[in-house]
Amino acid sequence: MTKLLALVIIGIMLIQIIKPLGWPGLKRRSDFWKLALLAMAAISLAAVLGHWA
Repeated sequence: MTKLLALVIIGIMLIQIIKPLGWPGLKRRSDFWKLALLAMAAISLAAVLGHWA
């Protein structure tokens, strides 16, 4: 699950660099770092939930 999540977020980051998504907070190409923070949080949450289950 975490590998799939990482691939999806990396894909979104590449799209953001090529053509900004225009979502709130993601209007510029340089905002891709926000997606990296989101990815780290989501992968950490998935790992924690995986250990509890």
